[in-house]
Amino acid sequence: MSSLTGRPPRGRPRSILPWLAAPALVVFVGFAVIPLVGVFALSFTTWDGIGTIHGSGLTSWRAVLTDPGLPHALWVTFMVMAVSWAVQTPLSILLGTFLAGRQRYRAVLGVVYFVPLMLSSAAIAIAYKALLDPNFGLGAGLRLPLLSQDWLGRPGLAFGVVVFVVSWQFVPFHSLIYQGGVQQIPSSLYEAAQLDGAGRIRQFFSITLPQLRYTIITSSTLMVVGSLTFFDLIFVLTEGGPGDATRVLALDMYKRGFQASLMGPASVIAVILVLVGLALALLLRRLGGRDAGASQLEGA
Repeated sequence: MSSLTGRPPRGRPRSILPWLAAPALVVFVGFAVIPLVGVFALSFTTWDGIGTIHGSGLTSWRAVLTDPGLPHALWVTFMVMAVSWAVQTPLSILLGTFLAGRQRYRAVLGVVYFVPLMLSSAAIAIAYKALLDPNFGLGAGLRLPLLSQDWLGRPGLAFGVVVFVVSWQFVPFHSLIYQGGVQQIPSSLYEAAQLDGAGRIRQFFSITLPQLRYTIITSSTLMVVGSLTFFDLIFVLTEGGPGDATRVLALDMYKRGFQASLMGPASVIAVILVLVGLALALLLRRLGGRDAGASQLEGA
């Protein structure tokens, strides 16, 4: 019958689907699963990165879990995560909503806002480190005492600088996500609100924010999980200092593995980072939930 009607058999497209997904599966296994299994196995060994790998059981795990510096690194990591999320999310939503307008100049501004994301994190850190230098930086050049402080030499200021630079770099990316989410909201909702006499502020809180619920969950997941991998920017900007004020887990992993040649403990921290990231991603997914009716209204 299929030859007479000119239609392919119904079962044939289904048999092709696994083969279409095979390349992505191979890449995922090769670049995610296998390295993760290797790091997990390496956490039960003793290795300096060059010589022979020796099995050591739970020695590396005991060394890391009993290290008094681990709770502090976890605390700094979660603080950077929480504060950067609290700064980036409102700014990204406001910028994304603004850029979703139809005026031509907003498209130009969108390109300008996107520039920081195209720059290297190391280059950004070098630039800000030079600008914030108390002796030769921007404050000294403009003779402004407020900008001439030791920004990277005091724990509180250094932490604030890290959060500011991280937010400056990644707000454009999340603004782009929210811009797409706002553009997918049905215009009929805003037209109905205008007929009811709702102003722009009321429309923002009654329509835009509720419709961006799942977009917020997606952006927050990327933001929170991504903050666990902050390394190059903090390493160049503060090297974890002053003291250990900005020593996050990713930087602690690097210093143990590549500066102290302790690949076993470094692998333990890598496993901890993966577990924390998975737990946070699952938590945000559960908090977001799934509502078929709402998801149909929201286009993101």
